[in-house]
This record gives sequence, structure tokens and C-alpha cells, in this order.
Amino acid sequence: MNIKPIRTKKDHEQALARLEIIFDSKKGSVNGDELEILSLLVENYENEKFPIGFPDPVEAIKFRMEQLGYNQSDLANIVGLKSRASEILNRKRKLSLEMIRQIHDGLNIPTEVLIQAY
Repeated sequence: MNIKPIRTKKDHEQALARLEIIFDSKKGSVNGDELEILSLLVENYENEKFPIGFPDPVEAIKFRMEQLGYNQSDLANIVGLKSRASEILNRKRKLSLEMIRQIHDGLNIPTEVLIQAY
């Protein structure tokens, strides 16, 4: 086991190739330990080099509604008015602090996602 930090694109490619080889290793074995450590190194490198931002607030609302089987009327029940729900989904109304709280509570979407500009 020769594990080293991942600093370059080439290091990253080599680590991914090695992970592919040892992917099915048994936990607690030498290769299993290498898999666990190498996975953490790859994850750290990718988080640093390829950060993933939060989703668009309106898209997050639509996605969560789809997951829950909700429609616009269900969103209206959360934010108070059917017209307000329509304006939110069509990006004609910005989310107020109160709407962010209601949507967070009603759809369980993190406030960090909802407060972003769109």
C-alpha cells in the first residue's frame, strides 16, 4: 500500500484507477483499508477542486414537491395563497423571509438553499 496525497490531476486519475481495482475489497483487509483511505483522499481532492454549490431555490422547491407528490395547491397551502405559489414557481416573486421559513418548515428544504438569489 503506497498512499500519497492527491495534489494534481494525474494523481487524481491514478487514485481513481487504483480505486477501480480494489473497489470490492473486504472491509478490514489490507486492500479494504487502502480503499477506505484512498476514497477519503479522492473525496477531499474533488471537494476542493470541483465544489458543488447549492441548487437554485425554485428548482429545489420543484424537486422537493415532485418527491412528495405535491402540486401547486399544496405549495399554496404552505405559503398562504395560490397566486403566490404560482408567482414563486414562475420566478415572478422573490422569496420573503416569511416564505423561506414556511417553505423550510413545510418542505424541509434547508434555508441555506432558499436564501440564495435567483
